[in-house]
Amino acid sequence: MRNNKLRELIKSGKPTIGTRIFSTWPGIAEIIGQTGMIDYIEFVGEYAPWDLYALENLARAIELFDMSSMIKVDQSPSTFIAQRALGAGIQNILFTDIRTYEDAKNCIKIVKPETPDFNGINGCHCRRNVGYIIEPGSKEYVASMNDTVIAIMIEKRGAVENLENILSIEGIDMVQFGACDYSMSTGHVGDRNHKEIKEAELKTIKTAIKMGIRPRIEIGKIDYKLEEIEYFIELGVRDFNLPFDISLLFQWLKKNGKIFRDILYKKYNT
Repeated sequence: MRNNKLRELIKSGKPTIGTRIFSTWPGIAEIIGQTGMIDYIEFVGEYAPWDLYALENLARAIELFDMSSMIKVDQSPSTFIAQRALGAGIQNILFTDIRTYEDAKNCIKIVKPETPDFNGINGCHCRRNVGYIIEPGSKEYVASMNDTVIAIMIEKRGAVENLENILSIEGIDMVQFGACDYSMSTGHVGDRNHKEIKEAELKTIKTAIKMGIRPRIEIGKIDYKLEEIEYFIELGVRDFNLPFDISLLFQWLKKNGKIFRDILYKKYNT
């Protein structure tokens, strides 16, 4: 079983930098790995098209470098997706649409091995992460599944209202506040900067840190201000996630396309 770099960094109390991708093309993972700057790649499976073959090939590419991997899974069927992703070699799971204590508790059970010690529902499988036929059901497999970093999105009104109760569940390692979903669930549709949204984000960060869980901050733009990052660092945040591959592409093309278009039109339309 392969070491989980994200788990190792969290255990040692070190900061982490991740990035997110829509594409399962292994070449994208290789390009990211070649930078030497990223600790783990998160595939946002909740949004992007993919199949089980793609997950295995993506995991293979990530394993070429000193990186770990994560997948953001759909609300349903989260059990199938999370366990098949782990079996493909994706090491960590981000669960979405948590509303209640029971929702969060179920996420832990999905990942944890089905042993008397861990009381999960993740059983013995002949999949890629165990070499198909080499280590299924082994002690190494059980230890690896227990090392999976379990992250949850705090993005619904119910999750914020029940935050301390949810974060009291043993096994949650990381949380991320989701302003888009939260703005919808509270009636502030499209207004991610509403005072109530910002207050909920701050509550999530401070509560998580108080309860020994690591809050992660999502960076959405290429051109962010350093003081914005320093603000979260001062709060105690150690984990950051850089923009999507498609977001980087869109923002770069829009910004630089306008520069080129203005130059060309000034030259040839006067």
